[in-house]
Amino acid sequence: MEELPVCVIGAGPCGLVSVKVLRSHGIDVEAFELGSNLGGIWRYGNDNGRAAAYASLHVDTSKERMAFSDFPMPRHWPPYLHHTQVLEYLERYAHRFDLRRWISFRTQVRRVEPHEDGWEVTIRNLDDGTEERRLYRAVLVANGHHWDPRWPDIPGEFGGEIIHSRDYRTPDLAIGKRVVVLGAGNSAADIACELSWHADRVVIATRRGAHVIPRYVFGRPVDRFVTPLGSKLPLPWQRAIYGLLLRLARGRQSKYGFPEPDHPLLAEHPTLSQDLLGLVRSGDIEVRGAIVGYDGNTVRFADGEDVEADLVIYATGYRISFPFFDPELVSAPDNRIGLYRKVVHPDLPGLYFIGLIQPIGALMPLAELQAEWVARLLRGAPLPSREEMAAAIAEDEAELRRRFVASPRHTIEVDFFPYKELLEAEIAAAEQASATFV
Repeated sequence: MEELPVCVIGAGPCGLVSVKVLRSHGIDVEAFELGSNLGGIWRYGNDNGRAAAYASLHVDTSKERMAFSDFPMPRHWPPYLHHTQVLEYLERYAHRFDLRRWISFRTQVRRVEPHEDGWEVTIRNLDDGTEERRLYRAVLVANGHHWDPRWPDIPGEFGGEIIHSRDYRTPDLAIGKRVVVLGAGNSAADIACELSWHADRVVIATRRGAHVIPRYVFGRPVDRFVTPLGSKLPLPWQRAIYGLLLRLARGRQSKYGFPEPDHPLLAEHPTLSQDLLGLVRSGDIEVRGAIVGYDGNTVRFADGEDVEADLVIYATGYRISFPFFDPELVSAPDNRIGLYRKVVHPDLPGLYFIGLIQPIGALMPLAELQAEWVARLLRGAPLPSREEMAAAIAEDEAELRRRFVASPRHTIEVDFFPYKELLEAEIAAAEQASATFV
């Protein structure tokens, strides 16, 4: 009997590298993309309805750290790429490895269900509306986790306009307006800084605060200071070393008028901004605490202060969503989903997740390693028992709770180098098992 192909859901960077890696191992693959072209969130205005890129967006990791292992970024490109350059890179990557031939565009994955022969996937052609069921021996989910907005529940009714940062594109909507940006992550920082040049007033509302890290330290991209050796140091040592580096590079952020956060360094996903602290110091951006309610155009804060606003932007992150799964089968309540090594579903053989991580560092090379490991699993490399995988998942979740602030944002957080080495160890073990078997 002919071996069934493998299904890949999504043609963003994680889907593309999954297709490339599987094909390089001789595995037959069919990929499906909701939109009419590749790129995922890096395609500005993507017609898949899930675009989150704003016009001024630049990546938060340097190009050398971001590139796939066998396809370097152009040397003349800047250290931090504009989203159009990331898309160009992905298009070049797809062309170099002839990936488009394996992708069906404008194809919606409607359902993914277990089948006695593997997995049954129902797809819909968005051009003619026809549906079709296909069988696969495995499914790689690479649909991303930055497209389903998470909306906070705030009492009262706001008299102005509320949008989520996912729907922010340009500062035109804020010209001459009073704006409150809820959140202190990377999108919140980018948007607040941009709006400070166009809006009448910009206020950042943050409950916990954030460690604001400059993109460049001593003229170098800040991620160049994160090394494999440094990542092996005890966490208190890392906090002390990086804290000293930040103090030397920018001083105390409270000196700029940005409050010190209520948690230690490396207990959250970093907020990178070269401009935020300076704009706060100059009064172009104000910082307040948590929003506790609305009353018309009045935004009420926990410290008792009120701010009049015309526009509120929720930069409050995203929910992890899988619209093609029965929630009883696969779901992520509170953004929690138990996966072995962040990839393998312990209870559903043949179901893998690529890129369902939030690295402190670059995502794309880690997704590549995930795909390399899965390719070896598909070629017969063994996994631990279900009980062993469950124990490893529980240990990983306990470590997340110890390390990071309790937040839906940090349920899939990983450190770049330790996680990279973990995947490399899994790949090496799979290779050894295959060699022993042969």
